[in-house]
Amino acid sequence: MLTDLKVKAGPQFYRYHIGAIDFVPDVLQEFSAKNVLIVHGQISFEKAKPFLTFLNQTDYNFHFLQYTGECSYYGAERIAKVVNDNQIDFIVGVGGGKLADLVGYAAHTLNVNFGVIPTLASNCAPWTPLSVMYKESGESEGKSEHFLRQAAFFITDPELVVDAPVNYFVAGLADTIAKWYESDAILQQEHLINEPFLQLAGYTSELCKDAILNNSAKAIQDMQAGNATEEFIHLSEIVFAVAGLVGGLGDKYARNAIAHAMHDGMSKYIPKSHDFLHGEKVAYGIFYQLAVEKKWDQIDALLPFYQELNLPMSLKQMKLFPADETVIDQIVTFVDSKEKVHLLPIPITVDLLKESIFELEKYINQE
Repeated sequence: MLTDLKVKAGPQFYRYHIGAIDFVPDVLQEFSAKNVLIVHGQISFEKAKPFLTFLNQTDYNFHFLQYTGECSYYGAERIAKVVNDNQIDFIVGVGGGKLADLVGYAAHTLNVNFGVIPTLASNCAPWTPLSVMYKESGESEGKSEHFLRQAAFFITDPELVVDAPVNYFVAGLADTIAKWYESDAILQQEHLINEPFLQLAGYTSELCKDAILNNSAKAIQDMQAGNATEEFIHLSEIVFAVAGLVGGLGDKYARNAIAHAMHDGMSKYIPKSHDFLHGEKVAYGIFYQLAVEKKWDQIDALLPFYQELNLPMSLKQMKLFPADETVIDQIVTFVDSKEKVHLLPIPITVDLLKESIFELEKYINQE
């Protein structure tokens, strides 16, 4: 029996369909909200405004704050000032993953309820009660903030989400298949295999992987045409909701491992990696984890999918391979420091982590 499993299933209320955003006032009423802060981006907020008809209601006092584009401690302080100055009793985040992370972390520190209206499907940030922290420069802080507070609601409309940039959705698909590749070996260990919530996490991660590998091409084509088809709706829902459920059910055993640790290491020690989206770096991280595990057959099986979606497979392909080997040493030392990495059923060492970077480059680039 596990004594360290924290199940945080997800937002208290979820709706994703055409017209769903019209139900936001129902949740605000449930929480007796009166002074509501809307935290938003710039371009995405302009696209979202026609869907946010509840902003015309006079039952609430709405305040607005445009975030800086990063989930940072500074950004949380800006939110705190508006909340304290205006006696805000509810925060609504309208935007992408970093904004959802920022709103969740700020609400946690302020003891205020919050909800999210995602405008794109690029990761599971709107679902999960954790925030990946960055500096205002875009450099990763190298850590995440975990909290127990769940979003009061996650509500959005596929006709809003389908209007987002396609590359964000593609990155979200890569971030989501990582759920299975990072967690499967961990969950198959004898001391974990019969844990009910971990079994659910495993089933859910496999559902994510199979749906994405089978249906991505059609969903991407539909998104490029601006059509919120059933394929697009289901896959976008898997990216920002069902994928979050994997970590919510499985906690540290099914949230992430080497692929995400490599993402964090790249973001911290390779400044040029900021040009790539979260899911793109995680895509490389999946190949890196498989290289560490010596699962070259799984890399081979994924190659057609990566090529079809134009996902990065190596640091050299991304033009990010460090000229200074000490940068690689910093990254692998960082990866090795993460507890989640050592949940894998293989002996992880700094030497193994380092040699696997070079082995993957040689394998992918046929050096």
